[in-house]
Amino acid sequence: MGANYNADKELTDHKSPSSRASRIEAAMKTQFAPSELSLSDESSRHAGHAGARPGGETHYRLRIVSAAFSGLSRVARQRLVNEALASEFAGGLHALSLELKSPEESQAEA
Repeated sequence: MGANYNADKELTDHKSPSSRASRIEAAMKTQFAPSELSLSDESSRHAGHAGARPGGETHYRLRIVSAAFSGLSRVARQRLVNEALASEFAGGLHALSLELKSPEESQAEA
């Protein structure tokens, strides 16, 4: 299962600082200062599909709640995240499912 991040909690369940998940989380924290971040490696669910690799780290689900998304369209938010992770996509990240919310939107869901 992936790691969950809240502003008061550090991530602890990734294998190494050089793992793709660790790099994605670091980039998202730097770029968006999220109040909530969760990242799950779903690569095993895509075994045998295009882009899947035996070692995983190719398919992820990412949820971020950040004030940086306030006032932006869904497409604009996705573009920002994709731009921030361009090097990961160039290096083998194949698929990223995104749920990107402003704090207001997240509160409305609760």
